[in-house]
Amino acid sequence: MARYKHYDLNQAKMIPLSYADQIVEGSFEYALNEIVEEHLDVSVFEHRYRNDATGRSAYDPKVLLKVVLYGYYRGIVSSRRIAEACRRNVVFMALSADSRPHFTTIAAFVSNLEHEITSLFGDVLLYASELGLIGKEHFAIDGCKLPSNASKKWSGTHKELVRRSTRN
Repeated sequence: MARYKHYDLNQAKMIPLSYADQIVEGSFEYALNEIVEEHLDVSVFEHRYRNDATGRSAYDPKVLLKVVLYGYYRGIVSSRRIAEACRRNVVFMALSADSRPHFTTIAAFVSNLEHEITSLFGDVLLYASELGLIGKEHFAIDGCKLPSNASKKWSGTHKELVRRSTRN
């Protein structure tokens, strides 16, 4: 009879974790963290927060900006998925200092402060370019929304589209 090593899924293990060590130098998240923390003027968000004397403490706009921009970089555009990543992904945890913003907070931040975020996104790109992080071969800032009738059948090179249209 075969013998197997014993395993137990119910065991607990405590692993010391430093969030600062999770943001590896030379990576995109390191550059994003550095740019947002040291180079961006986030005072454009101050008008939104009026909780000096009363009200609950707000999430720092730097934290929200970092998780939103990193989420977009990773192809995550849903506020629910970004919030989940802040609970499950160690890089999102590190960028947010494990503050775990709720998806409604992220959604409100993006929808209510769209113009401020767009202008700061341009600044992030300029700093990234200065640091040599942008390859300059392919680059796009795109807010393109496709109609619901967009079809894979009609996507391809111009030559393929001409050939398909002449067949129909």
